[in-house]
Amino acid sequence: MGEKGVSVHSHHEHSGTRLVEEAKRVLTGAGEQWTQMRADVFAALAAQDRPASAYDIAETVGHARGKRVAANSVYRILDLFVRTNLANRIESANAYLANAHPGCRHDCIFLICDDCGRAGHLDDDRVTGALRAAGRDAGFAEVRPVIELRGLCEDCAA
Repeated sequence: MGEKGVSVHSHHEHSGTRLVEEAKRVLTGAGEQWTQMRADVFAALAAQDRPASAYDIAETVGHARGKRVAANSVYRILDLFVRTNLANRIESANAYLANAHPGCRHDCIFLICDDCGRAGHLDDDRVTGALRAAGRDAGFAEVRPVIELRGLCEDCAA
């Protein structure tokens, strides 16, 4: 346990080219192909400093490729990235974040700033574990907690 009762996970957060390399390793390890389009979508997502929509990513990738990219193609890739733990979906914003530790599966509690739109996460196994247990007790299998806290980040609150 870390400070204030928050559980601490041992995982390394990647960035830049290391993040792309780790994402490729995880995706191919899951039996999927790391195509140029998937690489472009992941690079565009990883470059964002706040959650991005499929339309934002399609526009970024289309601009880089010099041709229009359909948002529905990007949605399919983002859904694959969520299933393989390369990205997280921010449900309330219908937007996505690159997962900085794609090789580590755990439940994140997302903290989303209502002012600047930035999102971060924290890990608290007590909270997510209790939710998983409550779901199992209610007869659900493969429970996946999705927790989002909205408010003002430290910078915006100052």
